[in-house]
Amino acid sequence: MRNLSVVAELILLGIPHTEDLESMLFVLFLGFYIFTLMGNLLILLAIVSSTQLHTPMYFFLCQLSVCDILFPSVSSPKMLFYLSGNSRVISYAGCASQLFFYHFLGCTECFLYTVMAYDCFVAICYPLRYTVIVSHRVCAILAVGTSLFGCIQATFLTALTFQLPYCGPNEVDYFFCDIPVMLKLACADTSALEMVGFISVGLMPLSCFLLILTSYSCIVCSILRIRSAEGRHHAFSTCSAHLTAILLFYMPVVLIYLQPTPNPWLNAPVQILNNLVTPMLNPLIYSLRNKEVKYSLRKVLQQVAFLPEK
Repeated sequence: MRNLSVVAELILLGIPHTEDLESMLFVLFLGFYIFTLMGNLLILLAIVSSTQLHTPMYFFLCQLSVCDILFPSVSSPKMLFYLSGNSRVISYAGCASQLFFYHFLGCTECFLYTVMAYDCFVAICYPLRYTVIVSHRVCAILAVGTSLFGCIQATFLTALTFQLPYCGPNEVDYFFCDIPVMLKLACADTSALEMVGFISVGLMPLSCFLLILTSYSCIVCSILRIRSAEGRHHAFSTCSAHLTAILLFYMPVVLIYLQPTPNPWLNAPVQILNNLVTPMLNPLIYSLRNKEVKYSLRKVLQQVAFLPEK
């Protein structure tokens, strides 16, 4: 299809209804962003440096940490740039890149949570066959598959959005380029594309969530069959961090993309939660409830700070 766009650049208006709060928001979001980067880098260092954590579960946790470093980096640097008083202008190609990478990393993370649920299912329901079922080859295939399917989904959504003609206005009433705000600027009827996008964005997370629900239904049944209270507690503890992270990931997605009528008052804080707060909390969720990760983190911090081991 011929590209009818005549818009060369767009202007990000920022978070709605936050005029005169730029300095405060800059400090707050910069703190979130730094903690997100530091926390996930520490998780990566802890897992890579500890041979006892070189297992499928921690391999997928490494991939999640990489996603949590890149995901907020799609929109946060530009947001911090204009919150500090600089230009709000973003090129048309930059806007398309933001939308693509936002959905690529978001979809990859969605598929990754599903893979991690499958890993928990095999570990608890088939512990004796775990190393055979979830082999290094299978881990590699699943890791590549999550990124590949995320790329396919993001390419479809980006092509769907930017095949529309954009001939003005060029003001994006949001803090980054996303599908709902871009469709408002299109110089064409978007009702059919909105429906296709709604089905596409909704169907993928729903399918993943149903697979996760199936995995955890089997996990709960297996845990209830464990005779010792200590065994049940350990199994529940292993899965609770993953369940918490899943809830934090899916709630914003449902609120933003599956509501019948977009609500700017709701969408902006929920999107901030999704972009900055959840990636910042994931390292805490996975480290505070995991003795192996806490021990490895302590060793990494001691090496970095030149502290003697206890």
